[in-house]
Amino acid sequence: METRTFLLTLTTMLSAVSGAQSADAIVAAEPEPMEYVRVCDAYGDGYFYIPGMETCLSIGGYIRFEGRFGRNRAGTSDWSFWNRAQMTFSTKSDTEYGALAGVITLRGNIERSDASSTFLQEAYIDIANLRAGMQYSWWDNDRSMSGETDVVSSNQTVHNSIRYMFADTKTFSLGVAVDELEENYRTKPGEGPNNVGIEGQIFGKSGAISGYLLGSYDTDTEEGAVRAIGYLDIGSTQLGVYGIWASGANYYFEEAEWSLGAQYIVKVNDKLSLTPGVQYLSNIDLDANGDFTGGDTWRAGLTLDYKIVANLATKISVQYIDADNAQEQVQGFVRLQRNF
Repeated sequence: METRTFLLTLTTMLSAVSGAQSADAIVAAEPEPMEYVRVCDAYGDGYFYIPGMETCLSIGGYIRFEGRFGRNRAGTSDWSFWNRAQMTFSTKSDTEYGALAGVITLRGNIERSDASSTFLQEAYIDIANLRAGMQYSWWDNDRSMSGETDVVSSNQTVHNSIRYMFADTKTFSLGVAVDELEENYRTKPGEGPNNVGIEGQIFGKSGAISGYLLGSYDTDTEEGAVRAIGYLDIGSTQLGVYGIWASGANYYFEEAEWSLGAQYIVKVNDKLSLTPGVQYLSNIDLDANGDFTGGDTWRAGLTLDYKIVANLATKISVQYIDADNAQEQVQGFVRLQRNF
């Protein structure tokens, strides 16, 4: 009897609790819909839509480590380690005038633990063939030489500029730019920053042959420089030749009155390439007025590029320099770079 009474009491209690829960049922709120990152393939690889916007964003950069060597590379030492980190943020979106682009590049360099620098390398807006902001000059772009053996520009090559392209395709481009020249000049007495320079470039490609002609004028020194570069693709190799002339010392080129050079890129396989190069610079000395007075320099070197794995590569460069009124020297670097 006691057992039956206990079971009835337990059943009544459970029914009461169940009824109370049914009357006061708690309904869990449905989760808000999540917006996942969407791939944006309208502007090439690496872009994705910023959540909640129709603007596409690409984030890339690299980490670079170098062991550099040469006479008195760091004080009295003939070698030093050097490191760089760089990140580029690129945005693009469609407008009635075409793609609207914005680019920001941040860079940090360090050679000693007590001597590092972090700065804004690029920051520009690009729309309808017009680009305004801090950007690379045509004196330093992807159509120049390898940049190891050759010296094909002077001073800082990133400027606050405004540039307009009349045409810009893979086979032909034509444009002009107005630059603010920020640095002091190497030899011109009394020359300071905040001067104005004008650039004009034309590029063309037909089959295995490509080349461009670049001309610049420094309005403050009233001097100019002209550079021509040509390339010939020969199977898996490429021959590049160039010539430069300057009317006098100017911001864009003041290394010599004229110079001739060549390089030959040999792609041994998908991972390894070799680039020997040579350059001659004539009339390298300057007087107090910035006029070329004599002397010459020979430069010759070899650069090796090797792709270790995807996004990781090494570069080894050795250069020989023989300048009048200076001791001959050998300099170069060994680089390890991780791209992302």
